[in-house]
Formats: sequence, C-alpha cells, structure tokens
Amino acid sequence: MDGINNILDVKALLRRFGIVIYMGDRLTDYEMWEEELRELYQESMIDVEEFRAAMMILQKAKRNDVDV
Repeated sequence: MDGINNILDVKALLRRFGIVIYMGDRLTDYEMWEEELRELYQESMIDVEEFRAAMMILQKAKRNDVDV
C-alpha cells in the first residue's frame, strides 16, 4: 500500500481483507473500523505503520465528524 492519507485509504485497507462496514451512521462506522483495525493488527495482518496511520485518520475524522 502506498500509504494511508485519508478515510478512503482506510476503507481500502479494510476492503483488502474483505471487511465492509456500513451502519448508516458515520461515527459508528468509524468505531467499528477501529475495532477491525485492532484485530487485524493483533493478528499481525497489518504492520504497525498501517495501523497507526489508519487509527490517526479515524481519530481525526471522529473529532471533526468529516471525511478526512
């Protein structure tokens, strides 16, 4: 992966593992995405750089309640 720079990159990272989450509420989606990312990292399916970058993007998006 070239890098995780925005919310679409986070979505693409999750899709790489067949994970598609749509709850109808953006903040709830982001919370679920964070949980999935934690599990992927704990299972060593993504590296620490991908995990940290994705989590930072999601946390920023949650704070601002916008797509980053």
